[in-house]
Amino acid sequence: MRDLRGWLRWRVRGATRPLASAASVGSRRHGVNGVRSPVAAGRFYPARAAELAGIVDRLLAAARPSLPAGELRALVAPHAGYVYSGAVAAAAFAALPPQAGTLRVALLGPSHFTPLRGAAVSGAHAWQTPLGTVLVDGELRATAVEAGAVVDDRPHHGDHALEVELPFLQRRAGAGLRALPVAIGSSRVDETACLVAALAGDALIVVSTDLSHYHDDVTARKLDRRTAQAVLALDDGAIRELDACGASALRGLLAHARQAGWVCTLLDLRTSADTSGDLRHVVGYGAFALTARVSNRPVGQPTHRGGRSPSPGRERSDRRCT
Repeated sequence: MRDLRGWLRWRVRGATRPLASAASVGSRRHGVNGVRSPVAAGRFYPARAAELAGIVDRLLAAARPSLPAGELRALVAPHAGYVYSGAVAAAAFAALPPQAGTLRVALLGPSHFTPLRGAAVSGAHAWQTPLGTVLVDGELRATAVEAGAVVDDRPHHGDHALEVELPFLQRRAGAGLRALPVAIGSSRVDETACLVAALAGDALIVVSTDLSHYHDDVTARKLDRRTAQAVLALDDGAIRELDACGASALRGLLAHARQAGWVCTLLDLRTSADTSGDLRHVVGYGAFALTARVSNRPVGQPTHRGGRSPSPGRERSDRRCT
């Protein structure tokens, strides 16, 4: 991965500022013709399509995760520059088989730079990366709004956390990918869990989060092992705010997974020191897969259509998350 180090830069979290309620900010759009342009290209991953596709394909091919049994329902992946966390992210997305049809994904992650309470979904028509355009799933957006989210692109404007996951998904699903970007701010666990429940029946859930930040390597690995054990136990109450930058999204996923009877598998756990060599100030990265009892539906497809009874894997919420 030395070819990446000349141009990828480490992104630092923005300073914490007073939070504004998601319900108070309304609906805003950014970009041209409703298409969000990439903000992380050339910094977190290559800006040229051929180079990006080649790197993602090599990372996926090199990943050898211990694939979990059951139906894949959710993934947890890091969102740093690919030179630092790309191999760990690939371990997560390698658990997703290549998709021949439509893959619907709900991407949940932090708002690094915009103060936010609750959940904000993108109002854009599509998100663009060097690999092409990913349509935003309007049905999933409506589901999220019904579950209490608001439409607001300000938390997504300039943030890399969800965008950096898209090239991996694009190489797995191609033009069939439909995504809903969801920024999760300060929120109660039950609120986020209810949102996850509303989306999980029709989409693969992907939570984008790094783990500990800027400890020495020994301390970071100790902290991240503790966090990984909490994730594996589906113990949302054990995830502290500084254990993961996407702690709110992660806690909500774990709370829903526990209620739904999902099982969590650790796929990879590393720190930035594994690639940078810097042992003094590191960031931790983990990859996890969450599975449910086996059903016959493809990943990222609704469990039932046309009034058929929900299968045992159905976890859609019947109540608003308010």
